[in-house]
Amino acid sequence: MRVALFVTCLVDLYRPVVGFAAIKLLEQAGCKVEVPEAQTCCGQPGYNSGDRGSAVKLAQQVIRVFEGYDAVVTPSGSCGGMIKTHYTEMLADDPAWAKRAEALAAKTYELTQFLRDVMKWDGVAAHFAGSTTYHDSCSSLRELKVKQQPRALLGKVDGLAFKELPDGEPCCGFGGTFCVKFPDISNKMVEAKVDNIKATGADMVLAADLGCLLNIAGKLKRAGSKVQVRHIAEVLAGMTQEPAIGEGK
Repeated sequence: MRVALFVTCLVDLYRPVVGFAAIKLLEQAGCKVEVPEAQTCCGQPGYNSGDRGSAVKLAQQVIRVFEGYDAVVTPSGSCGGMIKTHYTEMLADDPAWAKRAEALAAKTYELTQFLRDVMKWDGVAAHFAGSTTYHDSCSSLRELKVKQQPRALLGKVDGLAFKELPDGEPCCGFGGTFCVKFPDISNKMVEAKVDNIKATGADMVLAADLGCLLNIAGKLKRAGSKVQVRHIAEVLAGMTQEPAIGEGK
């Protein structure tokens, strides 16, 4: 299967190892992976801020770049949710573009969703000596219905002890531009999330959205916590040599 990796802005700018980990996992699952150089932002910041014009232009660019592949996979439920659920809405007034958006949406997946539901892959060969918990991002959980897939894959990691996060479904407070527009509310939300993470006693918290992870890592660091923060792809691919998110080199 010819798969295109939608890298995401945050992975490209802040955590490239997540992109390399995603490629490694997709290749292990038997995919031919390509990373189109012409890819851009998915348009979500503009869309969430009411800049529909910019969001539509970016959506059209993403469609042009990715529509020729068998599948589009992204290590982000947020970007995946944007492509899969909002492109058709934004382009609904243009029948030709709406049809192309629908076709792309039908073959766009979050990474763990694709590995489990499409490739039926459970060949995780990684080892991790420690305990982890997992944060479900809003977009993965609510827009893409991703819940069991990451847990099933983590269950295949040798040596890993999984601890379920209590009251794990509420938002971490990031919400893209939400944390900028409503910082006090956002801080209270991430404070509650961090308290629940610490209550698990886990060594590390994982998620599949870098925005959530950056937000959680910042709060944990300010709270003086030693809990590490990583993208799930890093652990599944056995690529944990890099410092955790929020840690200096």
